[in-house]
Parts: sequence; C-alpha cells; structure tokens
Amino acid sequence: MALTYSQMTALGTEAPAFDLPVANPQVDGIERNTRSLDDYTGAEALVVVFMCNHCPYVVHVEEALVEVANDYQARGARFVGISSNDARQYPADSFENMAQRAHQKNYPFAYLYDESQQVAKAYGAACTPEFFIYDAGRRLVYQGRFDETRPGLGTPTGHDVRQALDELLATGTVTMDQFPAMGCNIKWR
Repeated sequence: MALTYSQMTALGTEAPAFDLPVANPQVDGIERNTRSLDDYTGAEALVVVFMCNHCPYVVHVEEALVEVANDYQARGARFVGISSNDARQYPADSFENMAQRAHQKNYPFAYLYDESQQVAKAYGAACTPEFFIYDAGRRLVYQGRFDETRPGLGTPTGHDVRQALDELLATGTVTMDQFPAMGCNIKWR
C-alpha cells in the first residue's frame, strides 16, 4: 500500500461519463448489468466514490459510508461506488469479490467495476476512498475525504461528506473547506 493524497480537480468541472458493469445489479431497480452517468439524471446530488475491497482506509469507513448513503439517498442524493484497481495483481478486488462484498455489507448503492481504469483517469482519482460530489447539473462541488479519521484514529462519521451534502441540498452550493482524500493508491496496471 502506498499512502496517496487526492489531486484536487477544479470545482465546477463536469462529471465525466461512465458506463460500467455493476457487481450488485439488484440494488437500485435498474434492470441492466451496467450503470451509466445518465442513470442518475434525476438526482439532486451524485456522490461518486472510488473505493475497493481490500484497502484498509475503505474498510475503515465502509460501515459509516453505508449509513451516510442510506441517510442521503432518502433526501434525493445518489451514490455510486467504483473500483478501478487492477484485479489481476489484487484478486481481492475482482468483480466476483466486489459482488460478494456489496452483498455482505449490504451496499445501498451500485458498485461498479472500472476494469480499463479509464473512468478513474477521467475523474482524476488517485486513491481509495476518494469522494466526488456533483450537483443536479453534474458539476463538481466537493472532492476529498470522507472525514478526518484514519484506520486506528477515530470512529468514522462521514462529517465532511455529510456537511457537503447538507450544504448542497439546502442551498445548491458548497462553501465549506475541502481537504484531500488520503488512502491507498489506485492499483494501476
């Protein structure tokens, strides 16, 4: 594991398109084995999380992420998890293991596999977990960390993501300070 910080993308950047296989297709009522950016056009906010199965930083926030997703999906936000890791070098992050993990942890959001790693590159993702929040027009309003905790240092709450979503859903903008995500580097080929 190489400790990596996110490279901050300019706020206002449009969400890059994606169309990726979903490991847990039963989760959101869409009857396809892929999900695309267009599937979320009605959402007031879209949270794109670059994550994986084996990263200790993801494992640290995973239960709190499920809680945050459940809380905010009820308020009009949608969440999408994307794993872009090279599963040949990191078999724990294979599509089959993603499906098992999503089921085991009861993910309330689609967990997508970016095998080509082109989506991670388009978003400028560098680490896991890394959060990108887009407004209803799919413009970036937040990028960075889940909260200030780290494995072994605090109990995750999702404070930063919650604050960004609260601001966005209440006012249409996010004015809070934003801090880079910190975690395992994406496992590039």
